[in-house]
Amino acid sequence: MADNEGTLDAVLKEAVDLENIPLEEVFENLRCSRGGLTSEQAQQRLQLFGPNKLEEKEESKFLKFLGFMWNPLSWVMEAAAIMAIALANGGGKPPDWQDFVGIITLLLINSTISFIEENNAGNAAAALMARLAPKAKVLRDGRWAEEEAAVLVPGDVISIKLGDIIPADARLLDGDPLKIDQSSLTGESLPVTKGPGDGAYSGSTVKQGEIEAVVIATGVHTFFGKAAHLVDSTNQVGHFQKVLTAIGNFCICSIAVGMFVEIIVMYPIQHRAYRPGIDNLLVLLIGGIPIAMPTVLSVTMAIGSHRLAQQGAITKRMTAIEEMAGMDVLCSDKTGTLTLNKLTVDKNLIEVFEREVTQDQVILMAARASRIENQDAIDTAIVGMLADPKEARAGIQEVHFLPFNPTDKRTALTYIDSDGKMYRVSKDSQPRLQ
Repeated sequence: MADNEGTLDAVLKEAVDLENIPLEEVFENLRCSRGGLTSEQAQQRLQLFGPNKLEEKEESKFLKFLGFMWNPLSWVMEAAAIMAIALANGGGKPPDWQDFVGIITLLLINSTISFIEENNAGNAAAALMARLAPKAKVLRDGRWAEEEAAVLVPGDVISIKLGDIIPADARLLDGDPLKIDQSSLTGESLPVTKGPGDGAYSGSTVKQGEIEAVVIATGVHTFFGKAAHLVDSTNQVGHFQKVLTAIGNFCICSIAVGMFVEIIVMYPIQHRAYRPGIDNLLVLLIGGIPIAMPTVLSVTMAIGSHRLAQQGAITKRMTAIEEMAGMDVLCSDKTGTLTLNKLTVDKNLIEVFEREVTQDQVILMAARASRIENQDAIDTAIVGMLADPKEARAGIQEVHFLPFNPTDKRTALTYIDSDGKMYRVSKDSQPRLQ
């Protein structure tokens, strides 16, 4: 028992490379078998490894809101509000309520916009967690059952099939190869083929096939979880925030010097009354700060954040939008991470070797040899070239469709046209068809 706990502790500390060692060693290190775990073993491992979900940070919404009022520009506005209500009182005149209400309103508008936008976009871990599988088919006590993905532990044997989101990092067992969409992790447009012994990442989507797998990592220990943790733990001060702080500090210093000089001139030298002097100081204080700047910046960043959200991008800090826009050089390991994860067909690159055949006819034939129900990226791109996807099956009677498989590596459709003639169209790479 102690040796068992010691081995699992090594797995918890990621001292064992379960992704690359042989499958038999995976079972040995996880102290499990192809028959899965018992409920008791699963419960013990759940206490050791924790639930299979991303960590969510709890923070006070009220304190977060007040945090947007704690910066140099807000300090000046708050000082002006205090002066308008507390010091501007005398000489037979009431406090300057108009300036006080105006300043507080702008301050609340700035803070509210920033709070709402960053509250919606800032919880990046929750946004990433929404992509994980809520349910999983797992082998426990020798029986298959559907369980919450959160209760999966390393050593569980799970079943994954077409359309499933892989609930945890796993190694594939015996079965037919899978086609897996890993675009959310790697940016690759095309699904990758995975066979027995290969690793599959949490958050990936199965596009074709069905197979069993053994879980090797869960929660924050998965590849997906580590990426989410990096996103959620970024709290460094960006360039844009430094610029705003510098502007605020400059305004504070300039206003302080100006007010000191004006106080010396007005009272000891000119002997002005108290209330007119305070009014002049309030004008200098309000006029010396760019009151509308935080509001304009907040609204502009909010618009940018919404547009990025529509494209599926997660913005943890609104100021990161300006930092991204001001980037000079972006270093990336591969071009796949810079794509839109969407294949397109360039009609200008289509070559036709028969005189009586047009490019549109080639696209139509390729669309007929496609089936978008299979969720294949290439088929979807080709059918998308038609004005109406229904054109691919219009006026013909389908006899047999051959879907893509790793052996033939092609798709084909046998059909009968409106004249009763039978045809067969195939879509594949040119060398293979020859």
